[in-house]
Amino acid sequence: MPAVEIKPDMYWVGVNDRTTDLFEGLWPISREGVSYNSFVIKDEKTAIIDLAKAMKTDDFFGQIADITSLRDIDYCVINHVEPDHTGVLRILKEMAPDMTIVCTEKAAGLLEAYYGVHDHMQIVGDGDTLSLGTRTLQFFSTPFVHWPETMMTFEPSEGVLFSCDGFGGYGALQGTIFDDECQDQDFYERESLRYFVNIVAKFRVSVRKAIQKLADVDVRMIAPSHGLIWRSRPERIIELYQKWCDYPDTPGDLAVTLIYGSMYGNTESFMNAAAQGIAAEGLDVEIFDAARTHSSYMLPYLWTRRGVVVGAPTYEGALFPPVWEVIREARIKGVKNRQLAMFGSYGWTGGALRDLVKIVEPVKWNLVDSLEIKGGALPASIAQAAAFGRKFAQTLKQDA
Repeated sequence: MPAVEIKPDMYWVGVNDRTTDLFEGLWPISREGVSYNSFVIKDEKTAIIDLAKAMKTDDFFGQIADITSLRDIDYCVINHVEPDHTGVLRILKEMAPDMTIVCTEKAAGLLEAYYGVHDHMQIVGDGDTLSLGTRTLQFFSTPFVHWPETMMTFEPSEGVLFSCDGFGGYGALQGTIFDDECQDQDFYERESLRYFVNIVAKFRVSVRKAIQKLADVDVRMIAPSHGLIWRSRPERIIELYQKWCDYPDTPGDLAVTLIYGSMYGNTESFMNAAAQGIAAEGLDVEIFDAARTHSSYMLPYLWTRRGVVVGAPTYEGALFPPVWEVIREARIKGVKNRQLAMFGSYGWTGGALRDLVKIVEPVKWNLVDSLEIKGGALPASIAQAAAFGRKFAQTLKQDA
């Protein structure tokens, strides 16, 4: 995409990435893509805020060159050192050797470690400002949103908050960078939730502190490092992030996430019956095969929904490994206070339920019911699974 003016003499110069399979080498984005948003402000001094991953460098630098000579960049504001934000830094320094890097003290140490960069630096702290001439940049320290060195940059005259990973989301930009011009905002909100749970949920307390710090700041536009720029309703993405931060401290939405795995089809048969029982009680149930779905897509449902049903056979005396991996990931991310039911099959020995309870005990999942069936999916056990699902749904509704 060509550069886009977001305010007078203030430009988006980002890059869309539709070729990377895994964000951070872990989270799938091959279908959705992602944007690396960078911004140029032209004034008496010229500043670039955030950079991009070391890919499509010709496109990235070509966009900047359409606005200003690279040698005329006076300041490079590094909100966050992670390589998807700074991958082109070494090349930019070669093109703009007199440029000053503006960053936090912790960021300076990381820039030395990643890129060997240590000169032409200006260290800023919480509340510090930098004059560009007629415009001033103000810096807010937001540690662990989502690395310890992270900050956000604010331009007060236009009310633009360059929020780094805060308020960001997956999803390559589809011809526009603005929320009010986007034809499928629901997609970006869903992908913002997935990004939140995958990337920053572990640091939700820090995210909440950052939101509180910005409460009295006159933010009229939010320009994150990934995803849409929120110029029409910046409060929308703030409200969503606040809501998502609060989920582990709430019962969650009255709906069910069903995570299952099956070796020979028996547990899958029980799953279909249990899901039918849940749906018969009027509750929405989202079903995932743990062996064939990446945890990235399951975590948002586990994060937001009250009920979790786990269907898994016993495998070598323990929980079926693909299901074990998902539940373990949910615990790491801090999915708390969920209502849990577990069903599954076993042959010569059980053990899956015991293993599951051990995993979720630290995050206070409440085991409401369990159903372990020896052998195959016979008609009587199928009926048991349907009744099991219906009973669990009834319990959730009673507690609502």
